[in-house]
Amino acid sequence: MDTCKRCFLLSLAFLMVFFEILGTNVVFGFNGNYKHHSPHFSTSQGIYDMEDVEDDGWQMVETKGNQFIVNSQPFYLNGFNTYWLMVMAADQSTRGKVSEVFQQASSVGLTVCRTWAFNDGQWRALQKSPSVYDEEVFKALDFVVSEAKKYKIRLILSLVNNWDAYGGKPQYVKWGKAAGLNLTSDDEFFSHPTLRSYYKAHVKAVVNRVNTFTNITYKDDPTIFAWELMNEPRCTSDPSGDTLQSWIAEMAVYVKSLDAKHLVEIGVEGFYGPSAPARAQFNPNSYATQVGTDFIRNHQTLGVDFASVHIYADSWISQTISDAHLQFTTTWMEAHIEDAEKYLGMPVIFAEFGVSSKDPGYNSSFRDALISTVYKTVLNSTKKGGSGAGSLLWQLFPEGMDNMDDGYAIVLAKSPSTLNLISLHSSKLAIFNSMCSWKCHWGCKKKNALETIIYHDDL
Repeated sequence: MDTCKRCFLLSLAFLMVFFEILGTNVVFGFNGNYKHHSPHFSTSQGIYDMEDVEDDGWQMVETKGNQFIVNSQPFYLNGFNTYWLMVMAADQSTRGKVSEVFQQASSVGLTVCRTWAFNDGQWRALQKSPSVYDEEVFKALDFVVSEAKKYKIRLILSLVNNWDAYGGKPQYVKWGKAAGLNLTSDDEFFSHPTLRSYYKAHVKAVVNRVNTFTNITYKDDPTIFAWELMNEPRCTSDPSGDTLQSWIAEMAVYVKSLDAKHLVEIGVEGFYGPSAPARAQFNPNSYATQVGTDFIRNHQTLGVDFASVHIYADSWISQTISDAHLQFTTTWMEAHIEDAEKYLGMPVIFAEFGVSSKDPGYNSSFRDALISTVYKTVLNSTKKGGSGAGSLLWQLFPEGMDNMDDGYAIVLAKSPSTLNLISLHSSKLAIFNSMCSWKCHWGCKKKNALETIIYHDDL
């Protein structure tokens, strides 16, 4: 089919769906709790199942300039975090929760999930000791990857934690000490050659893993969106940033040497460091400049394909809810989008954002306001063809997982207003992705009648 004709047909199809959303006040459903008003939506294949128009297959996500692309078309994403998928999949009695959360995410158009591909030395550990794995837990990760594909959800797989939850760098240091190394700080995870070798061995084991459900090697599977080097790396023992920068430079290239097909990102929170003193004004507090990360410098590293930023005003500014959180969120996001365009030439994903129900003054209306602020800022970049490529909620839960809730869990069945916000944002991005093809002569940036609909503030 002619590419521009295909673009037009996709745009028309999505526009019909979009008007149906607005016309019926639909609440997208799952598990029989909500009514479906539209035949266009499928909870088994995802909210935007366009196979009847044309199916280009399941291909790797790539970057072109400051945008993600799939099959030469832009890929702006609406996604979520659910960190515990592998651990729950390791037990047959809780494995169904993995399918449940993917089905619910798919039903509201979420297309990317960020989750852990690590559990070091803990309960249901994947890596029991350096390079010693529990095969049943690895099979659980295989299940997560295979199940994500069923629901057309791509995965960002994080490879280690900065924090002690699920082991992280403190566990690597414990392993090093048990092996007789003289280690005095958890930050030696970044600098000691033996601990670096432990980490590399884990990366190699995961990247080269052959999925026992699909028989596809992880490094060949388009279901994996990207590898994340570490969740929220910090190296407070070296505020100059040199130690962490050295680690990033080595590990990004190492991952690429094993797997040149997939994208790589670091996993940092986005704090500005010594290399960009003029940008420090955007940090949430003075401490943020001292944690050893350096947003612009870190992302100029060879092998890093896109930028990640986290947003936690309730942790970084004040726990008590206020409009200042929304103002910070907008400013923080706009600064990083500008950096990604001006200095980095790459997409940026706001890979964690949320607000805790435990915060003083919390209510669901404020959570919706925060989500709306993030979504609007992403769309303001999207409509300009900018670097703001998407966002990932922290975090999506099915019902019955209260024991795992850190206060940030969003249970769609209990949050109809939030569900509708997510659905509507997904529909806007889906329309935009269908309208814009690198092969179409009229391109993404050309004005057209759909712009008014997609970016209207009241929608």
